[in-house]
Amino acid sequence: MLENATAIRSIAASETRAASIEELVALHAKFVFRVAYSVLRNHHDAEDAVQEAFLRAMRHRDEMAAVIDARSWLARTVWRIAVDRRRRAPHEDDADPAPLLEQLPSTEVSAEQSAIDAELLRVTEGLIASLPSELRDVVALSTVRELNSNEIGAILAINEVTVRTRLARARKILRQKLAALLEGGTR
Repeated sequence: MLENATAIRSIAASETRAASIEELVALHAKFVFRVAYSVLRNHHDAEDAVQEAFLRAMRHRDEMAAVIDARSWLARTVWRIAVDRRRRAPHEDDADPAPLLEQLPSTEVSAEQSAIDAELLRVTEGLIASLPSELRDVVALSTVRELNSNEIGAILAINEVTVRTRLARARKILRQKLAALLEGGTR
């Protein structure tokens, strides 16, 4: 009789853990994808990083009960996965058509405006990529709409004041570089 009760509790606990993982996916999948995409800039690679993050959550589901903020834990996990993938991936040319296909112009926007927008996005991403990594990482995370300074600090394991300082420095550098580009100079 005691063995049956233990088996029933074990089955119930595993079903509860599975449900909590499903809840994590339902609640945070879009957010976790945005974090991964902000680093990888590729839809398929970001999806792979998100899947790996949720697999890690499943593997560590017993420890997840002790996690105070699952959203931050997932964001930090997918951030690390994405950064590792970016480091390991060979540097590719801008020949990848996937980002361009995702930005097909609508019928309401002219082809000229779409080309201008695409060029502005390319230039902006290039300017951000030219920042030192400590500034680039903070800017990349801040562009994900749902991340504030506190959350960025939790992901990067730095305090909130440091996040704000790095954001201010990065924005100043980006303004200077953009002004130089608009004036026709190169820096």
